[in-house]
Amino acid sequence: MPTYVYEALNASGKPQKGTIEAESSNAAIEQIKSQGFFPTSVREQKEKSGGRRGGKKGDATANMKKKSSGFSLNFLPVGLKKITMFTRQLSTLQDAGLPLLRSIQILEAQQKPGPLKNILTQVAEDVESGTTLSDAMAKHPKAFDRLYSKMVNAGEIGGVLDVILQRLAEFLEKGQRLRRRIKGAMIYPIAVIIIAVLIVTGIMYFVIPKFQEIFNDFDVDLPGLTLWLVDASKWVAGSARPDQTVPGAVWILVSPIVIFLFYKLIRKTKPGKAATDVVIMKIPVIGGLVRKTSVARFSRTLGTLITAGVPILEAIMITRDTSGNYVFEKALTRVHDSIREGETFAGPLREAKVCDSIVVNMIDVGEETGDLDVMLMKIADNYDEEVDVAVQGLLSLLEPAMVVILGGIVGTIVLALFLPLVKMIESVSQAN
Repeated sequence: MPTYVYEALNASGKPQKGTIEAESSNAAIEQIKSQGFFPTSVREQKEKSGGRRGGKKGDATANMKKKSSGFSLNFLPVGLKKITMFTRQLSTLQDAGLPLLRSIQILEAQQKPGPLKNILTQVAEDVESGTTLSDAMAKHPKAFDRLYSKMVNAGEIGGVLDVILQRLAEFLEKGQRLRRRIKGAMIYPIAVIIIAVLIVTGIMYFVIPKFQEIFNDFDVDLPGLTLWLVDASKWVAGSARPDQTVPGAVWILVSPIVIFLFYKLIRKTKPGKAATDVVIMKIPVIGGLVRKTSVARFSRTLGTLITAGVPILEAIMITRDTSGNYVFEKALTRVHDSIREGETFAGPLREAKVCDSIVVNMIDVGEETGDLDVMLMKIADNYDEEVDVAVQGLLSLLEPAMVVILGGIVGTIVLALFLPLVKMIESVSQAN
């Protein structure tokens, strides 16, 4: 009868190791569970002589090690969509009763070559060598952030890893849906703005110089608006001054990229991140949208962590580090200090004035009733809907604003070109 080497967690969450004889891996799992343990890894013991028994398993392990010894792409970030899909699949396999190591190997095998496949190979090797799943994942923060590894750790300690993975998958899916809705809503206005800028730049570069030649041939005195338009056209074409080396059209096309990179560079520094977050929060309409998005994110993150059994002080610190907004980071730091000193959650949050009063009141009620995690999840669901309404409101404002701005630009160009034509017609009429 084959012998299986197992790793498991006992009722108190402490790791256990041992061997057991069983007819199959499923039978071994059932025997381990009957002893009151939660198996995290079950594998057939290999013969020391290197015989055929367990050969396929050995070949698979050798192949994994061979893969991991090659060129690594672990420095590249892993997309949220891939992590979400992996979490959902791992949750399903764990719920079906498959050993943890076997589940990871299955998911690693079906991945396409890339960063996630290499990371899963290393995670599987670490788990096979006796490392817990949370510790193995914590070694790869570009794929599994602190929130992810802490929730997995809570699931391992409580013996409910399959349940925690399911909650984690739901958390990631809701976050991904929120990002997708916001990005999808912004595609239309961004596309319209880009096309409008390209068209106006083309008019200034190609069309206005032709009209200037006509005006010069007729020797017409140009009005101030037309002179301004001609000067702007020369700057765009690069002929405004003899010493102008770079056409203005290049600056128009490159400036959005430069501004974006400059913004990202500023965000890399702590003072820059703090300043930009404060400024963005004060912008009308956009600031409200950012505030609602941040409330939905922090409440869902904290609610999920508390539901998973993570201690509240540690859960608040994880939520603070993953909130992505300096204003909320500062508020959650005050909340952490308040709870550590035996005070309430809602008090410092109310003083920070980063949330609406309804949010603070719901958190206050959750503290009093002992259902803080439930209240936080309700706040997150409510603010997800608020974000949808805010995005639609922003779009309803952007569309007429873009029409007015584009109409003003086109009207100015037409008027600047039409005024000299009127003078030309008048001069021709007087000559006749």
